[in-house]
Parts: sequence; structure tokens; C-alpha cells
Amino acid sequence: MKTEHKIYAAVGVLVALGGGLYATRQSKQKEISAHSTMSATADLPTLAVGKDDVEAISKIEIKNADKSNVTLEKKGDNWEVTAPLSAKANAANVRSLLDNLKDLKVKESIDRSAATYPQYDLTDEKAVHVVAYKGGGKVFDAYFGKSGSRGQLARVGGKDGVWVVDKYSPFLYTREVKNWRETSILKFEDANVIQATVTNANGQFSFSKNDDKWSGSFAKRDKDKKLEKPEKKWEKFDEAKVKDMLRAYKSLTAEDFADEKADTGLAEAETNGGVIQIKLKDNAGDITMKVGKTSKGSSRYALKEGGDGTVYVISSWSADWAAADRAKFEKSDDKKGKDDGHGHDADPAGMPGMPPGMGGMEE
Repeated sequence: MKTEHKIYAAVGVLVALGGGLYATRQSKQKEISAHSTMSATADLPTLAVGKDDVEAISKIEIKNADKSNVTLEKKGDNWEVTAPLSAKANAANVRSLLDNLKDLKVKESIDRSAATYPQYDLTDEKAVHVVAYKGGGKVFDAYFGKSGSRGQLARVGGKDGVWVVDKYSPFLYTREVKNWRETSILKFEDANVIQATVTNANGQFSFSKNDDKWSGSFAKRDKDKKLEKPEKKWEKFDEAKVKDMLRAYKSLTAEDFADEKADTGLAEAETNGGVIQIKLKDNAGDITMKVGKTSKGSSRYALKEGGDGTVYVISSWSADWAAADRAKFEKSDDKKGKDDGHGHDADPAGMPGMPPGMGGMEE
């Protein structure tokens, strides 16, 4: 073999050996990288609660730096708010929180120590601290702080470190106490109502339905505030207004709850607001709602008779029917288009001195 051929052969062997060595090193590097990734992932704490454990949760404590702390407990099949007060809990809101506990996942580490807790609002004083119990033991213990470009920052109870958590929905955990309470007051089908009565300072309105047609009567109060006999005929009665009232009450919900020392006026509801009584067909029961004084703005305090004693705050859209005057149940006066007695249309929007019909021009 010629010398130059020997040199080429040697170079080829070296190239082959070098390529093999490079490939071996690359393979080794990938193995190391994969192993490091697996180790790092395996080292992340587990946060999500298993499905079976979620369904077995019997108590949840939430400490919120910006709002009052709240404790939720399962009593039988129902959830209740047990602190800072005792009340029926909003089942849908509790369910949403429980479902979210199944989805939480720690995806990366920010700091393996407790040194940066103040920086990320993860101190005991600043964080949202959530603890869930199954029986007497904890199945979830976590603190949630700031949320940044990398995601929601959190720490795990009993373990130092700042972690990035995926799937956390802050609004599910940071509700005000009133939003953990059950807000539903009434639930009925307005088509099943056969009678309704409104009694207030203006008098008493009585409505009855026959063959889907509503009739109404009104008894005003005399100078001594006593109810007189119902008027023989209520010329301007509008059955559509009764239907409007029932729509306002058939799915009645609270917008807030009365403070313990609030002056509700419910002891004298007929004077301060009004009392609405609703009778359902087929002996399905009677409903009585007492509406008292105004709370904030035009909203009023309300109490369901025969309920658990909770004093609600309901919107003016519903409350105003209890305090209504007779005009609220009557047809509106509409003179537009009617003859004014001189062959012209009476137009209340007209200006003095304008030709008939010109007052209602659009701008």
C-alpha cells in the first residue's frame, strides 16, 4: 500500500473514532439532561388532592389577608359557613373550590428557601392560606401569594420554598364572607301561583287568577291607617304588573345580608315596607316575604317567614313591589295619539305655542 493511501486510511479511522466518540458524548449528555429533568420534576411537591380525597373533605379553612377568614364545614350532605358566623353555605361556590383542588399542580421552583416569602407575599400575614381536612387530618395545606409572568406563586405547608402553581383560580378562594353564604331565597314557578296579596302602608292589593287571567282589588287605608273595604271596581288595574311582580320573586336572591345590629324595620313590615303573600296551586304551599326598611341605597331588608331567620338585603327591583302604591299595578297614562277634544292629537311632549303634533319630534 502506498504511503498516501495509508495516511488516508488513518485519517478515516480517526474520523470514525471521533464521530463515534461525539455520538457517545451526545447520547450521554442527553441521558444526563433527561435524568436531571426527571429528578427536578420528581423533586417538586405534590399539591393536587386526589378525587377520592376531595369527595371526603369535611372542612376547609381560608385565611385571607384582605377579607375576613372563613371556615366551611360539611354537615351531613350540606355545607355550612361556621366562622365567622353560622349560615348555610353556597353549595355551588364550595363545589367550584373543591373541583379546583383536584387540578392544582406545581410546575417549577423559584426558590428552595423561605428567604423570598416577603417578596412574593407568601408570609403568614400576606398570603391566602388554604387548609382542607379529611376527617381529622390535613389533605391540603398551601399558601398563595403574588401572580407574575411565570404564573401563580405559592408555598406548601411544612415545606420551605417558593413554587409556581398551575390551574389556580384566585377568585374561587378569595370571596368575601357574604359570597360564601347561600343567596337563594325563593324558588317557584310563577305559572303555579293562583293568589297573591301585597299589604303595606298604602293599603292592601289582592290578586286572583282564573283561567290564566288575573283580577285585582284594592283596599285603601283610612285616616286611622286601618284597611277599608275593597273598592268595587279597579278600572285601571293591569294584570301584566302582577306578572312582573311574580317574575321578580320567583327566583329571588339576596344581594347582601343584614348586620347583626341593623335597624331592619321588619317587626313592622307593613308600615316600613310591605308584606307579600303568595299562594301556589295544588296545595303546594304559601310563601310570605316581609320587606322592611331600606339598607343601602334603595335596597331593602327582607325576611322569609318560616325560614331559618336569615335577614337578607334584596334589590329595589324586587323590594319596590312590596312597598308599591296603587299606580304601580295600574296601566300607564298615555295621552299620545288621543284626541284632545278639538280634533287634534294631545301630545304631552309639546311646547306651548307649537303646532299640534310638533312637540314629539325626535332630535
